[in-house]
Amino acid sequence: MSDCIFCRIINKEVDATIVYEDDQVVAFNDIYPKAPVHVLIVPRRHIPSLAHVTPEDEPVLGHMMYVARKIAEEQGILESGFRTIINTGRHGGQEIYHLHMHLVGGRPVGPMLVRQ
Repeated sequence: MSDCIFCRIINKEVDATIVYEDDQVVAFNDIYPKAPVHVLIVPRRHIPSLAHVTPEDEPVLGHMMYVARKIAEEQGILESGFRTIINTGRHGGQEIYHLHMHLVGGRPVGPMLVRQ
């Protein structure tokens, strides 16, 4: 998808600080980090959101989890802890419609949700 910023990063058309890549996923630092470690893990194949996954996507979803653990170890936050987040749709806070997992850590990340 030529207008998808994450597809353009995957295709090396837009600069990003890539921390991991293989044949299934690319992981890069978030340009607006919310913690000392804030990495986005995205599948190479364009999937708009978690609401769009199919049974065929199950392997890449599991791989994203493994890659999150691997990056957490490489970034030195495996033992202290980290959070993974997948925002889905407008009410879920999704801003870029290419499935992505946030990996955040390096300090306490606070409560999951604040009651409003």
